[in-house]
Amino acid sequence: MSTSTRSSASPAIQYRVEVSDLQAHLFKVTLTVAEPAALQKFSLPVWIPGSYLVREFAGHLLGLKAKQGKRTLVAGQIAQIDKCSWQIRCTPARPLVLVYEVYANDHSVRTATLGDVRGFFNGTSLCLRVAGQENSVHELDIVAPKAKPNWSLATGLTAHKISKNGFGRYRAADYDALVDSPVEMGAFWSGSFKACGVPHRFVVAGAAPSFDGAQLLADTQKICEAQIRFWHGSKKPPFKHYVFMLNAVDDGYGGLEHRNSTALICNRRDLPRLAEKKISDGYTTLRGLISHEYFHTWNVKRLRPAEFARYDYTSENYTQLLWFFEGFTSYYDDLLLRRCGLLDNAGYLKLLNKTINQVMQSPGRLVQSVAEASFDAWVKYYRQDENTPNTTVSYYTKGALVALCFDLSLRSPTGLNEAGTSASNSSTLDEVMRSLWARCEGGPMTEDDFSATLLSASGRHFDAELASWVHGKTELPLKALLERHGLAVFEEPAQLAQRLGLRVTESQGVVVKTVLRDGAAEHAGFAPGDEWLGIEVGKSGWRMNKLDDLLFYAGHKNKLHALVARDKRLLRLPLSLPTSVTTWRLAIQDSTKVNQWLNPTA
Repeated sequence: MSTSTRSSASPAIQYRVEVSDLQAHLFKVTLTVAEPAALQKFSLPVWIPGSYLVREFAGHLLGLKAKQGKRTLVAGQIAQIDKCSWQIRCTPARPLVLVYEVYANDHSVRTATLGDVRGFFNGTSLCLRVAGQENSVHELDIVAPKAKPNWSLATGLTAHKISKNGFGRYRAADYDALVDSPVEMGAFWSGSFKACGVPHRFVVAGAAPSFDGAQLLADTQKICEAQIRFWHGSKKPPFKHYVFMLNAVDDGYGGLEHRNSTALICNRRDLPRLAEKKISDGYTTLRGLISHEYFHTWNVKRLRPAEFARYDYTSENYTQLLWFFEGFTSYYDDLLLRRCGLLDNAGYLKLLNKTINQVMQSPGRLVQSVAEASFDAWVKYYRQDENTPNTTVSYYTKGALVALCFDLSLRSPTGLNEAGTSASNSSTLDEVMRSLWARCEGGPMTEDDFSATLLSASGRHFDAELASWVHGKTELPLKALLERHGLAVFEEPAQLAQRLGLRVTESQGVVVKTVLRDGAAEHAGFAPGDEWLGIEVGKSGWRMNKLDDLLFYAGHKNKLHALVARDKRLLRLPLSLPTSVTTWRLAIQDSTKVNQWLNPTA
């Protein structure tokens, strides 16, 4: 069986992807350019949109060769001109064929992998970009591996001529569309549903026999329908079909958004299980991930920073707006789980509570604004070290809290409108997001667009809030806003690690990972990498195997000495146990007000 959706004329740019060697993890790529320039340049991206780190994909490209007709081009005609680019001298307007291999053994959602069980790739890892012809139609022909007759293929690309198991030819309108459509291959589980009349497919690789696919489909359908209606009401979304590609592994988590698909990875044990009624925390987290990446279909893949109007694949692409695109998406991912009935109020508030405490327990929130964090993602968020919590803030988590503050502020307006009189019309962040989509026509936007939309929706300026919450480093007015909307905020003693200002691992004794700024551990002289061996309390010494041993042996004593090993030296550090470090606990005080925010259709 085949599917034909376009004319049979051959596109100007054609890629043929084959399995070269499963055991060596090698793809073979044949690129045909119908009408090359006399000095044709090619390049492989150094990063993949949505993951803001230069990853140097060209490091895995091997054995580049070129020919025209029967003539193989020699070394003098093929030159590498930088870390990711080549230029080829050839006869213009005659088909040029490039052949190369790509090593693929990265199991993340960002690159490519190939092995005996599964194949996966993003076009940014495999497909050289043909300079000057990026806007041409691109064809991708994926050959079924003979050694794996039971494999199938899934992708968001438009099928041109494919077999019943999905291998064959696909087409993309341009290079951007080609590399924004990952490909999954293997003997995966597959299911489908329609959301608001639009076909959706969900494929899962690596699931255990206990996996409940029907549960996953039913829950994902609710998420998709809630989000389509959030953005468009009864209208159709801006895509004709959508594909979820999930790789279930023993230990892993993450996702990467695309225009009509997403690649996900999760712990195998977090999938829903047959005959198990209780929803695990892991599956709740997975549903949040699905919601997050699907929301990106609108918020970053279409509505996106003006700096991303056209990607530059050769270097970093800077923007100060990731607090909006990642942070606001992080606000809505769990909120929409509540709105579609997959969480109750208590379950949602538990997740919100966790986010609040994560931000409040990071000293970096007072050092870096979320706008700065967005700009610095390339060198800080994606290059974390032991000092990261002290110097940076997450544009995901604090960005979500910024969204919360805007939403709750809009729902209870204060201040003055343009005429200088009291603003009385309430609004919601939901309305602002939809209005922003209309204002920018689902395309590039700036912070000024967001500011203008806030003014239009509420009747007042939010310049002070943008300056403080987005560009400032002061605390957010969370407590006042939450209490105004029916929640009580209780401050309770923090967990021991937070009281001490430490983050540790306990797999082989207590090893210090991070020493938080201005905490008890920093004052005592702890350093990242220290092995915490034990404590001295008075004249007694005790060996520690885990952090909780500290309270067991210290009893009511607040002053003691920590015994640590650093660079094979034994140190005795004076430590005072603080009692004033607290954490937040949220509780519902007025259910009517809470429902007006969390479940307005109830």
